[in-house]
Amino acid sequence: MDSVKQPAILSKAAVAFEYASLRYRAHCPLGMYVTPSVENPAVWDAVLFVHQGYYTDSILKFRITFPAQYPERPPVVQFMTDVFHPLISHQDGTFNLAPKFRPWRPKEHHVYDILHWIKASFKKHALDQIKESDSLNKEAYRLYVLSYHDSTSSFAALATQSSMLSQTASALFDRDHPSMANKGPHHGIVFKELKPEQSAALRARLGLQEWDDDPIKEKETTATIS
Repeated sequence: MDSVKQPAILSKAAVAFEYASLRYRAHCPLGMYVTPSVENPAVWDAVLFVHQGYYTDSILKFRITFPAQYPERPPVVQFMTDVFHPLISHQDGTFNLAPKFRPWRPKEHHVYDILHWIKASFKKHALDQIKESDSLNKEAYRLYVLSYHDSTSSFAALATQSSMLSQTASALFDRDHPSMANKGPHHGIVFKELKPEQSAALRARLGLQEWDDDPIKEKETTATIS
């Protein structure tokens, strides 16, 4: 076998194995959905629904890109949705894996470990452990530290604002939303807005109970893979 091609083949096999392993119980965190890119299996698109903490109700799109040297080198995680977070660069959405994987150990660390770390990073316990040297958004880090002494925390307000913006129609449905600029190909998980009758039919098919009358019901969404 060509010595140049062998590492690339091994990397592709490792990525495929990692994705297959997500079917095992607890490997893929609850509230997270992941799919490989149709154009490039070394790129995975994902969505995280945050259910508690400062970022409650956030709907966050992110991308995992595997280098040709994987698993010797770790993948790169980039958030496509704008989010105010100490570990996420406000410039390009890069997420810092280092606090959890220092150093990266290819025989011990797996993608499901990364997925669980991403989810955990939005919880207070993980936020409390972040060091300034690891923060990619220094302003978010500074405000989080100050939040310990400020009951009307600016950090909490900006995190809530991030959550609200992530739920807007433009952020969910517009594939050319400004937050996606200069972040590569379109995200592979597409949200589609449902009309009330479509929502009712889908819920009936799934055996779900109807909600009480609520304005949110008029803008219910569902995620599909493009």
